Amino acid sequence: MKIPILCFTIFLLISCKSETKKVVPSETPTKEIQVFENPATATSSLPRLFSTENNLFLSWVEKKDTVSILKYSIFENEQWSPSVDVASGSDWFNNWADFPAIAATPNGNILTSFLQKSAKETYTYDIKLNLYNAETNTWKKDFILHNDGTKSEHGFVSIQPYTGNSFLVVWLDGRETVGKEHGGGQMTLRGAIVFEDGTIAYDTLLDNRICDCCQTGVTIGPNDEIIAAYRDRSDDEIRDISIVRWQMEGGWSKPQTIGNDNWKIPGCPVNGPAIDSFGSNVAVAWYTAADDSPKVQVAFSQDIGVTFGLPFRVDNGNVLGRVDITMISDTEAIISWMENKGDDTLIQVMKIESNGSMGSPITVSKTSAERASGFPQLEVLGDQIYIAWTNVNGETSSIKTAVLTVENL
Repeated sequence: MKIPILCFTIFLLISCKSETKKVVPSETPTKEIQVFENPATATSSLPRLFSTENNLFLSWVEKKDTVSILKYSIFENEQWSPSVDVASGSDWFNNWADFPAIAATPNGNILTSFLQKSAKETYTYDIKLNLYNAETNTWKKDFILHNDGTKSEHGFVSIQPYTGNSFLVVWLDGRETVGKEHGGGQMTLRGAIVFEDGTIAYDTLLDNRICDCCQTGVTIGPNDEIIAAYRDRSDDEIRDISIVRWQMEGGWSKPQTIGNDNWKIPGCPVNGPAIDSFGSNVAVAWYTAADDSPKVQVAFSQDIGVTFGLPFRVDNGNVLGRVDITMISDTEAIISWMENKGDDTLIQVMKIESNGSMGSPITVSKTSAERASGFPQLEVLGDQIYIAWTNVNGETSSIKTAVLTVENL
């Protein structure tokens, strides 16, 4: 989703830790793709992209011994700003599929998230937020998104700028999975608004039984409608993609299944949906392996998610999923995914249309099928498509970034 121009008063706050980096092409896998340098070091992973009308944000995590450091940089006028250290700690939960989020409002407020351990058990951690207020040039640091106080799993955060320079945040919340008599309750989906002073309000239960560890997605409509996408979970273990909607007239809707894949699976596939909107048009992309046939599906809506057309498949087969999607017009979107071809695992990108028409997929890069390679990120800025991913080389990892023009798809 694209928003108006970002105010850059934040640069007054940033000390120049290093010289601003300009884009330097380092290799050309194809004539369409340009791979270029970014500010992340060689010990980096977990990239996240977020675009505004004129700028691109890249956040990532760097490791120094046992310490994790959340950083971000802004790409503007063909160069990266000096990177900013947002937060650091030796007690973080760093996970290939559950990674920090970043978003910015039109006036320059910035909200980031990371996961911090709350107890010694593996899946006990809280969502911590860091909020930059552009008006006061100050940060509110390391505050907790949720108020349940349970030692349980909280994560898979999605953030979008919302009305009044606030942020809409959606996440998976495990408060019901602990302290129950018969082995715990279910993972839930919750949403809340983070205001520009750091106040958190309207914390709302959106679905009381969902898949345990798939990514969420959220987009905002032209009249402040909210559409959140996630992997649902029925009583008989059907784990298809659902959405919930909020609009002024009717409040939050009941969950609505998209696609009806009828994928019955006894565990979480760790492969969530992606969603984006352009005006009143919405696109949702997801992975399914129903009937033992792995594929990437896309469905479009023309009425801000009230109804969706029939889904269609976009991949070439032997797909791993790990999708992302961004809309570029009322009827067009750019989608990325990972799939195997022979002995190679590829990051693919393609332009699609709401009527089912598709361009030819372009390979961004070879990558690894290992979990450590994470989820490639996709954003559009102007007529350029930007992709970020984690490159795995043995025990080390680094962030790679690439760009291609929309007209080449």
